[in-house]
Amino acid sequence: MSLFKSKSRLTLRSVIGRGHLIVALVGVTMASVSLTLLGVLALRVYADHNLHLIARSINYTVEAAVVFNDKSAATEALALIASTEEVADAQVLNARGVLLARWQRPETGLFSDLEAQIAKAFLEKPINMPIVHQGLEIGSIQLTGHGGSLMRFLLSGLMGIVLCTAISAWVALYLARRQLRGITGPLRSLAAVAHAARSDRAFDQRVPPADIAELDDFGNDFNALLDELESWQTHLQSENETLAHLASHDSLTGLPNRAFFEGRLIRALRNAHKLNERVAVLFLDSDRFKEINDSFGHAAGDAVLVAVATRVRAQLREEDLVARLGGDEFAVLLTPLHKTEDAERIADKIIASMEVPITLPGNTTVLTSLSIGIAVYPDHGATPGALLNAADAAMYQAKRLSRGAQQTAGSELPVAHIQTRS
Repeated sequence: MSLFKSKSRLTLRSVIGRGHLIVALVGVTMASVSLTLLGVLALRVYADHNLHLIARSINYTVEAAVVFNDKSAATEALALIASTEEVADAQVLNARGVLLARWQRPETGLFSDLEAQIAKAFLEKPINMPIVHQGLEIGSIQLTGHGGSLMRFLLSGLMGIVLCTAISAWVALYLARRQLRGITGPLRSLAAVAHAARSDRAFDQRVPPADIAELDDFGNDFNALLDELESWQTHLQSENETLAHLASHDSLTGLPNRAFFEGRLIRALRNAHKLNERVAVLFLDSDRFKEINDSFGHAAGDAVLVAVATRVRAQLREEDLVARLGGDEFAVLLTPLHKTEDAERIADKIIASMEVPITLPGNTTVLTSLSIGIAVYPDHGATPGALLNAADAAMYQAKRLSRGAQQTAGSELPVAHIQTRS
């Protein structure tokens, strides 16, 4: 139903063009009809006046013939004048009303009937003028006007109306198209920008200036709305990026979280399987974190976690990944791994970085260490869960060995230990 309505709906171009055409045709028609009627009225007055002049001229000419009752002379004189004037019928009567002479315009078929109808409709009734000789009425003249001039005037007026209507229609269409370019051009630009904003979320496009003040104001308001939408979109994208980062990263250390790490590990294992490469997972745990957290407070514990994250990240390659799994546990993904010794070497570098004391809030320093377990794909597992479990088990074995070494040495300082899952 909506599709049918959209197809049957008129365009602005057709509405304005049709309006111009109707106004032009109505104006031309009314002006033409008015001028034609005024012309007919003027011509009628002129024809009546002319008919009286003709009757007066005939009166002078046939007066002698009527006095002497000379029919042939009256007929000749009547025909001589009436044949050259706009007269349809002329009669000369004597004093007793007897017809003395008569002249009628010859019939020419359809036009004669039309001229007679026009004369009957527009001209006055036949005029009757007495013939006076020495103060006595000796006869009379009756004249009926001819409609030839009126018909020619009406035909020429009709042709003028048709011609003026055609010219006016052409001028109206030309002006309508010219005006439409100034109206529809800005509207089409605005529609194109609105369509781009709706379909492609392209809020960076703008409506160009228009020559018409109202359309220009409309475009400026629309551009202001696009500015607001663009600002809103930028703010929304920034918030989405922030939320996405928070969803995949640890808020304290800025490191990726467990979900992000496991996703990267899945892709790394899939790629290693295709290329027949090796991947190493390092599981890291702080040996003295609970002791530091209980002794110095949570702020000190947070400072230790941030320092550990920073130092671990500094020992890795650009393509490697370190993540905080939770609490004081971290994981490192080494990909690609050429040999197991490379993973042990990086683990040694990480442990060595812990030898520098960590500054806590209040300028207190502490020394901590890490226990690291290493698991290698495909030697210790082929799935993310298997590799993480193997590395976690190796880390706990390293932590037990570290505690045993501490007790044997009798030292208060932590002893770091690395264990590769066998």
